[in-house]
Amino acid sequence: MKQSSLCPKFEKGMQLLGKRWTGLILYQLLSGPQRFCALEGALPVSGRLLSERLKDLEKEGLVHRQVFTDSAPVRVEYSLTEMGHALEPVIKGIESWSQSWIELDAEEMADDSKADEH
Repeated sequence: MKQSSLCPKFEKGMQLLGKRWTGLILYQLLSGPQRFCALEGALPVSGRLLSERLKDLEKEGLVHRQVFTDSAPVRVEYSLTEMGHALEPVIKGIESWSQSWIELDAEEMADDSKADEH
């Protein structure tokens, strides 16, 4: 087996952030704490996969899950931890880069305008 010459911490960070939907979940949470249903409505991802990604991000210390038992039904909110907020310049940098360099074809633009309607 070939040994990687990458820094193990960088490699682990890229594996974590490179998981499908992870970046978009973190981007969505930059605007503040959100309930699961709000995240699910904002992202084109299944509830099962969203739940899995949120559990991964919580386990890694990027997302905090807070349960409010004072209401019925119980309310759960997700927010970024200090470690998660530390990714803001990276996420904003990717956003800026994509605005400058990424071109959408007609089909992708139609999908994007449908998403804006929701």
